[in-house]
Amino acid sequence: MSSNKILFGFHAVTVRLKTHPKSISEIHVDTTRRDQRMKSFVERVKEAGAKLIDSDDERLAKLAGSPRHQGVVARVQPIAMQHSLDGVMEDLEAAGATPLLLVLDGVTDPHNLGACLRVADGAGAHAVIAPKDHAVGLNATVAKVASGAAETVPYLMVTNLARALNELKERDVWIVGTSDRATKSIYDVDLNRPVALVLGAEGDGMRQLTAKTCDELVSIPMLGAVESLNVSVASGVCLYEALRQRKG
Repeated sequence: MSSNKILFGFHAVTVRLKTHPKSISEIHVDTTRRDQRMKSFVERVKEAGAKLIDSDDERLAKLAGSPRHQGVVARVQPIAMQHSLDGVMEDLEAAGATPLLLVLDGVTDPHNLGACLRVADGAGAHAVIAPKDHAVGLNATVAKVASGAAETVPYLMVTNLARALNELKERDVWIVGTSDRATKSIYDVDLNRPVALVLGAEGDGMRQLTAKTCDELVSIPMLGAVESLNVSVASGVCLYEALRQRKG
């Protein structure tokens, strides 16, 4: 069991059932839940042939490390996914795809990371990149908030973020950073090309070296009293603008 990881919540576990059912060691469910959502979920588990274990709320909370498990906790084997920037870029080049990358500088909240992964998956981003220091890693909370996207979008933690951005530049990826002080809007730049969108955490924003490494800085128009957006919302604005341009 030492190599197993924990997923919890309906979305995260259902995505794993759909995409990699054989990687599931066992699924614990709350026997006191008899609503239609749980009944449908249990049927899906049985159809997939996964091991089903009846549990109570106390045990589920202990397994998940959180009381917000929704009555569903799974032990799963890690699935193969690219874990290096070079690997991701080589796969994209081989496929003839135009890279769309999300770079997060200083995001330490697992809920924010989970939401960023979810929007990255929805917009078709090829990877999310973050520094190893001052950033949250993948954990059960991230996986739950991501609603399965932690299983589909590579999350690459690099030792030196500025160096990683420069390596992307060498591969002709345009580095676009977001800043409240930028005069150019996200809607004024060409995102229909290999691009990495760089966002910092709320409050501090990007580190100075990260900002200096970007090819250009853009802002998200803010017309009300609020000065900035949550990083996951800002990620959604930027990624979906890139998607709009690419589909236009």
